[in-house]
Amino acid sequence: MQDRKFKECNRDQLYLLPPSLRDWLPANHLAYFVVEVVSSFDLSAIYNSFKSQFGPPAFQPEYMVAIWLYAYCAGVRSSRRVVKALQEDVGFRVVSGNQQPDFRTLNEFRRKHHHILSGLFFETVKLAKEAGLVKLGHVAIDGTKVRANASKHSAMSYQRMKEEEKRLEAEIEQWMREADETDAQEDKLHGDKSGWELPEHFATAERRLENIRNAKTRLEERAKQEAEAAKKDDDDHRNGSKTKAKVIEPQPKEQSNFTDPESQIMLNSDKAWVQAYNAQAAVDAQTQIIVAAELTNRPTDGPHLPELVKQTVKNTGETPREVSADAAYCSQANLELLDSYMIEPFIPPEKIKHSQWRDSKPILGRPPDSLSAREKMKRKLRTRRGKERYKLRQQSIEPVFGQIKEARGLRQFLHRRLEKTRSMWLFDCAAHNILKLFRAKTKLMATT
Repeated sequence: MQDRKFKECNRDQLYLLPPSLRDWLPANHLAYFVVEVVSSFDLSAIYNSFKSQFGPPAFQPEYMVAIWLYAYCAGVRSSRRVVKALQEDVGFRVVSGNQQPDFRTLNEFRRKHHHILSGLFFETVKLAKEAGLVKLGHVAIDGTKVRANASKHSAMSYQRMKEEEKRLEAEIEQWMREADETDAQEDKLHGDKSGWELPEHFATAERRLENIRNAKTRLEERAKQEAEAAKKDDDDHRNGSKTKAKVIEPQPKEQSNFTDPESQIMLNSDKAWVQAYNAQAAVDAQTQIIVAAELTNRPTDGPHLPELVKQTVKNTGETPREVSADAAYCSQANLELLDSYMIEPFIPPEKIKHSQWRDSKPILGRPPDSLSAREKMKRKLRTRRGKERYKLRQQSIEPVFGQIKEARGLRQFLHRRLEKTRSMWLFDCAAHNILKLFRAKTKLMATT
């Protein structure tokens, strides 16, 4: 071993000059790209929110946005995990300019400016279009269920609420009656105390009763809104003639969650019932850029298609030539909407196994004129062209959800309530587009 030479390494070596952050990472690293992209965003709304000149100086909003965007690109959404990364991860230290805000500051910035952070998604669509990554030859639409920050066991059905409300009312009434009947004995028992202190079980019952009543009111209000919406649709179909609104009570099995009342019980792709939100996206099939995104608490996918199509046109300024989606989106209203935009649909009218669809022989020849719209659609998807075009959905939107949920770990939202959760879904979609832009730029640099 005496003749071997090794590089000298001294962890206590002092630097003659301070090191440059630019020397810490390769020039083509994602951290530098995120900083570059964030510098192009209009963050004036965030800057204008800092009005007071008193107190200690705040962290630069541009740096805070860059930290969070880089964190979401890395699949880190917890403010405490971001703080850990700011101390240990070179990429995070470069993005933050070696500043280390605490987790409360990071979380408060995200909470306060979540609307503006969600708006950055639309900025990434514009950047992708300028970079030539928005083709719109074929757009694939789909949804995925993402677990809410609540347990499904914290939910209760409307029928159970009514039963529990009666039981708790009877329990409280019984206690009050017993308290009146034994007032004299309690005076002796409690001494100087009044004897009217609420026992622990009574306070718990009272709070539970209040929560149940609030949840019942939410379900009843939702049922009322659905009835009014149904009445409006009926009036529209009757050319303006008025119909009498039906008084609709919530279904006995309809549930409300006490932890996050705006989330819903939904059936996920594994056929399991979960407390979740429905995350929707429209993806450019050629580049996997998300051109439209939405998040709601509606379990079914079909009603989301019109909003995604309209948002795609608005975000890109163009109309896609083709749209594909699975059978959940097939309805007469959706097909008519796509026809009004002159978009060719590839949406199966009924569910079909991938193996059955893939292995079936293509149909040849022109379709008979006697076929209905649904029959024509079913036949088109069995032609060679139809199978090729519908296959684009499997190659684009499904991998995108896999990248977001599996590679970057979005299995459950950290936030509660629809408004904040929707903002964070759009911010996740913005991070996805940033990664696509970065990889496209890296690929272009490698070929030139």
